[in-house]
Amino acid sequence: MLAALTLLASALAACGGEEDSGRPTLNWYNFPDDSGALQKAADRCSQASGGRYRISYNKLPRAADGQRQQMVRRLAAEDDSMDILGLDVTWAAEFAEARWIREWTGEMKRRATEGTLRVPLQTATWKDRLYAVPYNTNTQLLWYRKDLVPTPPKTWAEMLEMSRELARQRKPHYVEIQGAQYEGLTVWFNTLVNSAGGSILNASATEPSLGPPAVRAAGIMRDLARSPAADPSLPNQMEDQNRLAMESGVAAFELNYPFVYPSMRANNPELFKNFRWAPYPRVDADRPARPTIGGIDLAVSSYSRHPDLAFEAALCLRNRENQLTAALEGGLPPTLRALYDEPAFMKEYPFSKDVLAALESASVRPLTPAYQNVSIAVSHTLSPPSAIDPESSVATIRDQIDKALRSEGVIP
Repeated sequence: MLAALTLLASALAACGGEEDSGRPTLNWYNFPDDSGALQKAADRCSQASGGRYRISYNKLPRAADGQRQQMVRRLAAEDDSMDILGLDVTWAAEFAEARWIREWTGEMKRRATEGTLRVPLQTATWKDRLYAVPYNTNTQLLWYRKDLVPTPPKTWAEMLEMSRELARQRKPHYVEIQGAQYEGLTVWFNTLVNSAGGSILNASATEPSLGPPAVRAAGIMRDLARSPAADPSLPNQMEDQNRLAMESGVAAFELNYPFVYPSMRANNPELFKNFRWAPYPRVDADRPARPTIGGIDLAVSSYSRHPDLAFEAALCLRNRENQLTAALEGGLPPTLRALYDEPAFMKEYPFSKDVLAALESASVRPLTPAYQNVSIAVSHTLSPPSAIDPESSVATIRDQIDKALRSEGVIP
């Protein structure tokens, strides 16, 4: 009941704002941002509109599942108080198939794609049609301690061997990575599968494509979990637990997003002196790694009362100035290629070139309306990583994904 009243109050507030100001209020729903960068973007674009519209930034729940649940319920009810939607990069296919978001066409599509990194655009595309504009992106790097590892490993095999050697010397040696039963475990598997030359689904997203690369990926996960490299907390670890473990000094390596860099600088200045980064480890020495990207795409609701203004506003929200602010103040890597040559960004992100290189060879999670079920099939089957049987686990995932793809309806 409380949740229903909250949603009703939000909708009424949005309508009231439009009547009071005498100009359309565009409601932008996005993740909660503590840095203030998103509110600044909303204020700037409201001002730049010359009085034609005002953008109201509405904060969604912190957890991705809660964000999706709120938007799915309101869009299913054809709520016309939602205009611009901040979608996780895995949601565009589902929302487009349900006809909840509008396609980007003509001049709006040209402006959305011009200068935008290729891989983030894939996350906003469904059946060769663009349904959102990439707002920000993210990818993992290998973070390591130079005092323990003078030369970073290039492959998973090298990294595990270095960890074993450090363990024999009784030095910090853990490889911190996301092993809990959640989306992070799916991301780890997807990265390894793509890095081994495979994919979870076929090109048309109609059936699973799990083969030898998936078996290799599952084997690497199992091997790490059963080696000295595994943190004892691996089966329960998410990104923030990995960060804390690295900052505590028990680990030599960490696979994580760039937010760990400013955190280490603030929380452990002494260890920060030896905190370094390198490309994500390869599965094969002669094949580049393909880390899985994250991020947010901005879509326009099919039920918006002001769709033309919403498209224009979405482009403003992700323009050069606002993406740079989001990167510098919110730690969110941009999707505009030119910003990676921006001096202010390069100074704050000394690893910017490595992030760009990772993004240009990155992989995306399976593009399908059934993604939520696909992800659950992967994360549940591979948890805990130490219990993985590569052949049988992949067979189980294949069977469950096949059933998910043949099911009908939107996941509640």
